[in-house]
Amino acid sequence: MKCPTACSVSRTSLVVLSAILLIFSFPGFNIWILAWIALVPLFFAVENQKPLKAFLISYLTGFLFFLGTVYWLIHVTLPGMIIAAAYLALYFGCFGLIIRCADGYSARYAALVFFPAAWVTLEWIRSHALTGFGWQLLGYSQSFNPPVIQIADISGVYGVSFLIVMFNAAIFMFIKNFRKKEDFYIPLAMSAILMCAVLGYGYYRLNNVFTGEKLKVAIVQGNIPQDEKWDRRFADIIMSKYEALTKEAAKEKADLVIWPETSVPGFVENEKNLFDRVKNLVVEIDTPLLLGAPRREETEKQDIYFNSAYLFLKDGGIQDRYDKIHLVPFGEYLPFKDALSFVHRLARRPIGDFIAGKEFTIFRFFARRSTKDKNYSFNLSKRIGFSTLICFEDIFPDLTREFVKKNSGFLVNITNDGWFGRSAAAYQHAQNSIFRAVENRINVIRAANTGLSCFIDQKGRVIGKVSSANKDLFVEGFKVHEIILSRTRTIYNIYGDILAYLCMLVTVFGIARFLWYRKELSR
Repeated sequence: MKCPTACSVSRTSLVVLSAILLIFSFPGFNIWILAWIALVPLFFAVENQKPLKAFLISYLTGFLFFLGTVYWLIHVTLPGMIIAAAYLALYFGCFGLIIRCADGYSARYAALVFFPAAWVTLEWIRSHALTGFGWQLLGYSQSFNPPVIQIADISGVYGVSFLIVMFNAAIFMFIKNFRKKEDFYIPLAMSAILMCAVLGYGYYRLNNVFTGEKLKVAIVQGNIPQDEKWDRRFADIIMSKYEALTKEAAKEKADLVIWPETSVPGFVENEKNLFDRVKNLVVEIDTPLLLGAPRREETEKQDIYFNSAYLFLKDGGIQDRYDKIHLVPFGEYLPFKDALSFVHRLARRPIGDFIAGKEFTIFRFFARRSTKDKNYSFNLSKRIGFSTLICFEDIFPDLTREFVKKNSGFLVNITNDGWFGRSAAAYQHAQNSIFRAVENRINVIRAANTGLSCFIDQKGRVIGKVSSANKDLFVEGFKVHEIILSRTRTIYNIYGDILAYLCMLVTVFGIARFLWYRKELSR
């Protein structure tokens, strides 16, 4: 007879092991290969458990995982960090419940499809429910594994998540069937065949050569401390720093200069001194400038505020602006503010009161013509169009797809991850941009206040970044890099989350089959 205490300890060890392997798969450890075995201990911990216990075991795994990866929220709010981890862990719990209920009621080896389908279904729901928070999706662990992530131009990040869970399920079934001597090699062989196909496609895509017009872009990283950013006493120092860095970057003849989110310490449209400083700078460097700044709009009842991006053209005028569409709940606005007013007391920083924008703005400008470089060509009769994603908007594939469909030549993500200190947050954030680049086969340029400011090509590779003394976070500087404006329409860009929808059908079918089977047994 097995000792209940020993079994409990054993399952707890499996839960902790699974959580640790998942944590180590992401930045700041970034040992991406561990993701391919990270769920195996969880599958064994859930095996033969009653549904409620399976839920609790999986929930604990998720809770530990999110505590270990979104720990940086503690810089903003400790209670909020714990609540966020507790909420996100619910999706792990539901996964354990679903796979345990369906276990034994599906066809042989169906777990190779059902397990990953259930996982992807829950990731998709998490990415959309309650405004959505698709952070740390399992597929993102492979952001720095270029051959595997190339399938994202067909399936999005969910395809990579599917593949990882399928491989974990295959290893689980291999070990389990090996002990029973029952065709133990078949699940692993099936997943290996699919893996070879994915890698083949990945290397094929990595060998593609993108050709087209060249554009030289400069990103400026001001590295402004959070306690100075909105202190009016530092406004002149902040502007002087950005002006100096921009003038240095302009010496390399960039076609466009980019500043981070809310880089201007004030309302650039409403404050003449700020507007004049930006205008004079743009005229002096003779280069368009994209910058982030808050926007205030006066109404009869009250002033309303937006988190915005502005494009200044060479003559110093504003070409257009973009008001952020997807705001950060509990950061840029407070949902259900009357009922949740107490939340203000739990936060270590003020919660904003911004209004969401509605327009998918496409910024347009003429590039500089270079006569010295014979390989540099651009048709000045055509303006370049690009779109800007502000802060965490790059974690939403649908939002990004909409911009690309409106013929953006490249994407820019301006952000400020300085709130989260010297943590893995900036690198985790950049993983989203990497997938958006591959999904749409488009360049993504990131300009961040404290980093990571970088250039990501159509294959999801970081091809240049702001750095100093081998550091890329909390350093000031700039980087000028040339990108190739060439992209193709992708299956994912056209059709979106088709794989996720198919996974939902598989999951619903599996659950329905279980309920029907249980009903038959009760007769």
